[in-house]
Amino acid sequence: MDNTVADQGASSIEEAPHDLHGNSPAAWTAVAIVLVAFTVGAIAMVLGPNWVLFWISVGIAVLGALAGKVLQLLGFGVPTDGDH
Repeated sequence: MDNTVADQGASSIEEAPHDLHGNSPAAWTAVAIVLVAFTVGAIAMVLGPNWVLFWISVGIAVLGALAGKVLQLLGFGVPTDGDH
């Protein structure tokens, strides 16, 4: 292939300075907590809807996002360019 868009995209991906793509304990913790929250929210909608359980799941999702950010600030996230 002669200089196609697919070839250009592959070369720019290979040149990325960090190849982690959010693969860190902070990201995995946030994703796991938010996944539980969405599961609880879905169950709440199937059971009625049960609005109390639904709003509890919204609170769990917010806590998951906050937990991910706190863990990132504590150094468990993907390092940025300034963290070398």
